[in-house]
Amino acid sequence: MEERKLVDEQTMNRMLMRLSHEIIERNEDVKELCLVGIRRRGVPLAKRIRANIERFSDLVVTLGELDITLYRDDLKERFDMPRVNQTEIPFDVNRKVIVLVDDVLYTGRTARAAMDALIGLGRPAAIQLCVAVDRGHRELPISANYVGKNIPTSREEFVCVRVEEIDGVNEICVNRREAE
Repeated sequence: MEERKLVDEQTMNRMLMRLSHEIIERNEDVKELCLVGIRRRGVPLAKRIRANIERFSDLVVTLGELDITLYRDDLKERFDMPRVNQTEIPFDVNRKVIVLVDDVLYTGRTARAAMDALIGLGRPAAIQLCVAVDRGHRELPISANYVGKNIPTSREEFVCVRVEEIDGVNEICVNRREAE
């Protein structure tokens, strides 16, 4: 498998700072901003964005973690025995502005599942989407409010967002499957 590194650690940190500033600008009048990381890699990204927002502004940022496994529409196709992780939303979602944070926006199905899971918990005032990478190929009419990097890809490629907390490194790479 061929791999190309597109974003190194320094560039990733700058990208997350920029995303944090964009979220601040759009939500400066919000009394309580809630970030919800989509498990797995959306969670450490949300934690970093939260730290940036709190460092750069007076906004109070509440953090949650969302497992969307049971909300996926491809559950039976992808998993014989799905591994369900814990959702940790330590706040009432009703009337809150919630920014969902994920690593890669591809078909839109993960974002749709995350919105379904949130709406199952209550009625947010608004749901915004923040992704490190938008790679295109949408199957659902979903777009992100905040995008770290647009990376046009083919369907034969996949994007790897690696984070220190899970992968031991901070980088974004594109892998291409070799012909069999």
